[in-house]
Amino acid sequence: MKPYPLIFEPIFKEKVWGGRGLEHLGKKLPAGVNIGESWEIADLRSTSPDGAGGAAAHSVVANGEMRGIPINQAITAMGTNLMGDVSLTGEGGFPLLVKFLDARENLSVQVHPSEAYAAANPGSFLKTESWYVLHAEPGAVIYKGIKSGVTPDAFRQHIEADTVVDDLIAIPVSQGDLHHLPSGTCHALGAGVVVAEVQIPSDTTFRVYDWGREGRALHIDEALQCIDFGPAAQEAPIRSDGSHRCELVQTPHYTLSELRATAGEEGEITRAGKAPRVWMVLEGGGRFECADGSYKDVPFHEGQTILLPAALGRTMCYASRDMVVLEVRIPTA
Repeated sequence: MKPYPLIFEPIFKEKVWGGRGLEHLGKKLPAGVNIGESWEIADLRSTSPDGAGGAAAHSVVANGEMRGIPINQAITAMGTNLMGDVSLTGEGGFPLLVKFLDARENLSVQVHPSEAYAAANPGSFLKTESWYVLHAEPGAVIYKGIKSGVTPDAFRQHIEADTVVDDLIAIPVSQGDLHHLPSGTCHALGAGVVVAEVQIPSDTTFRVYDWGREGRALHIDEALQCIDFGPAAQEAPIRSDGSHRCELVQTPHYTLSELRATAGEEGEITRAGKAPRVWMVLEGGGRFECADGSYKDVPFHEGQTILLPAALGRTMCYASRDMVVLEVRIPTA
């Protein structure tokens, strides 16, 4: 089978802090529930917030010859034509988890396992992640890092006293901001913020504070073993290559870039070596066309996420509307 751009059905996650904001991305949300997350590309054998194990999550292809096939089966069927020289996870899965998040309320204050904790505790996994802000209500913030001088003992005491928010660093956010959160960073997405999230494929989360909500477990002992105390590192300024691409952040796990095109513009998709790429369409839309005719036109629009196979033939992209894309590149082995 010749490779072509793969678009996936979203996996919606109901959350107590979610809302209906993802409808503005064109998502057809189930009626009567608050949706906090739309998992765009997921390939997990288990999904449990505390790492205890749960149901699997495998995104399903929504277009073309592979329509209806889960991503894990698509990887097996297409092999290196899809994945190139990119390493899969230890469980044989796609090496990223890609989402949209809508925070109608504050998310829990949380941390993901540090390298030392993950090494000492089988079943707990790193979860480095990055947020690209799509929408922020006036005055909205994220919480990222802990104020200088706060000790683990003081932090625990403030959790018990319900004053721990005073220890967190609140950062105002606006559309187009990029925030990187290495595993071990204490953080929370604030109310009124919608983001595109790219992360290592893990769902291991340790909550330390939940804004007075009841019924969800806290993991204070585990969290205190993982938190990197002190302010989080700040991102370097955005770098542009002089065209329509701006590099946002580069990590050992992925590189994020912002791509822009105006309505009516066309251009060839640049090759990314022997690796697939992910496009999260944040605004606008267009279509792909293969120059050698190996696949028919593939239209796409705002709110969709596209996996461009490593062996994709020479492909043109035509912007039907002004377009903003978050491109994710994956390092090869």
